[in-house]
Amino acid sequence: MSISRVFIANRGEIAVRIIRACRAAGVECVLGVSAADQNGLGAELADRAVVLGPAPARDSYLNLPLIVHAAAATGCDALHPGYGFLSECAELAALCEENEINFIGPRPETIDLLGDKLQAREQAKQAGLARVPGSAALAGADAARAAAAEIGYPVVMKASAGGGGRGMFVARDPGSIERSFKRASTEALASFGDGTLYMEAYVENARHVEVQVMGDGAGKVVHFGARDCSVQRRYQKVVEEAPATALTPRAHAQVLEQALALAGHLNYRNAGTVEFLYDLARDALYFIEVNARIQVEHPVSEEISGADLVRRQIEIAAGDGLDISQSEIKLTGHAIECRINAEDPAKKFRPSPGRITTWRPPEVEGVRLDSHCREGDLVPPYYDSLIGKLIVRGKDRLSTITRMGKALQDFEIGGIASNIPLQRKIMAHPDFAANTFNTRWLEMTLLPQFENAEG
Repeated sequence: MSISRVFIANRGEIAVRIIRACRAAGVECVLGVSAADQNGLGAELADRAVVLGPAPARDSYLNLPLIVHAAAATGCDALHPGYGFLSECAELAALCEENEINFIGPRPETIDLLGDKLQAREQAKQAGLARVPGSAALAGADAARAAAAEIGYPVVMKASAGGGGRGMFVARDPGSIERSFKRASTEALASFGDGTLYMEAYVENARHVEVQVMGDGAGKVVHFGARDCSVQRRYQKVVEEAPATALTPRAHAQVLEQALALAGHLNYRNAGTVEFLYDLARDALYFIEVNARIQVEHPVSEEISGADLVRRQIEIAAGDGLDISQSEIKLTGHAIECRINAEDPAKKFRPSPGRITTWRPPEVEGVRLDSHCREGDLVPPYYDSLIGKLIVRGKDRLSTITRMGKALQDFEIGGIASNIPLQRKIMAHPDFAANTFNTRWLEMTLLPQFENAEG
């Protein structure tokens, strides 16, 4: 098996990242773009760009039959879905197989299995992983109330078909169950076409940690270390770092072992991330979910391992397997990623599309910028607000924070608002330096301080 031409079914920084990996792997690439992206950096860098349709994602990046047709029509023998959009769509993976297009990702049945969070919890149980105490599918608010009484408050309602924090609402007492259930089911139905919910105990003082895994689909699995993604707003990650230094040595060894156990149990193919909650008070790890794709934060794992994870995705899909053993993966130093979004944190994170009049990235040693943006580019209003990822590497966590702070100070963006002022505050905060925060810290501690200062 081999790959000679890859169709990239995505946009923005991840499309550019995949293009660069294709070049490194010596394969051609075709980028599918919407009308809004046809003059972007990705379209310039790709060997060829084809317009899928008008700007709205439903008519372009989410049009599954059109994407497969475009890949076949341009002679592509593989397709990379990136993250977001259709990246965890089992139907896309299956359609690729039916059309003899190599899907650069897990098998369709794996994506389908892990896309249902209840089934994923069952697989984790079979692999011996501890799970947050939770329920089966909830038939309604009454069932939710009964489940909460058994689990104990506070609880969090979650979408079975969900991800990215959508369809998640916390209930702290019986009186808030019905409202939380309705909000969660409505959002889940709107986001995923499936309003099925389940419930878990809400761990108040937790860190969000995850392990980057790779599998060849034939039984071999390796990891590229653990990441900490605890700086979050509305369950969306804002800052990610590797390694996960808040874990005790016992928990660190355990999280790597459990991630490999589950990936091996699934006979996992290609890139994936096994996610956990780390209960700081109990020094306990609980499985959350598996993301069956490459993730936004993969660069921090690349920086501490020296691996090109996207190129490895292509090589595994091409049938080259995993030509590396776990003992050969050396993890050194520390890396931090700040997501750079076109939004104004001083105005309740209002999106800020428009023309970029100034784009001056930092020129600091140990700094990497993954972005599709340039001075003069137009940030369209139709998509996610991510315009770049600033990644910094250093010898240890504190020196990396210092370097990131300097890089953020030097990063100039004009014409649109960005979240860089907030990222600077995060890097400068003593809680972040002391590594004493949790998943609620940004919303409960820093954001109120930031809003008062800006207001």
